Amino acid sequence: QVQLAESGGGLVQAGGSLRLSCAASGRTYNPYAMGWFRQAPEKEREFVAAISYSGSITYYADSVKGRFTISRDNAKNTMHLQMNSLKPEDTAVYYCAADPDLRVVRTTTRSNYWGQGTQVTVSS
Repeated sequence: QVQLAESGGGLVQAGGSLRLSCAASGRTYNPYAMGWFRQAPEKEREFVAAISYSGSITYYADSVKGRFTISRDNAKNTMHLQMNSLKPEDTAVYYCAADPDLRVVRTTTRSNYWGQGTQVTVSS
């Protein structure tokens, strides 16, 4: 089992920045791909970004490409999402996810492990 815990959410004005973190615990010695998803009120959960275990491969949703950067530090069992140039439409609960298969993280919402989420609110 892997437990995930997000942090770093908050309220920010449009154009501002936030850095989300996801701390992993438990069976972190297994190689997991990880990713970020978000869910706005009355909308489905959507993919934001994913990263391979080594960190050498990353994917982004078109809506965040060029503004968000995903990274990870396996020595510290953490993953981050640097969010710049935030827009009101980025407002959502952000979740981190982990799965042995990067394709699962990147293309589905069926990752094995999920965090509880952290709220990001961007005011106009």
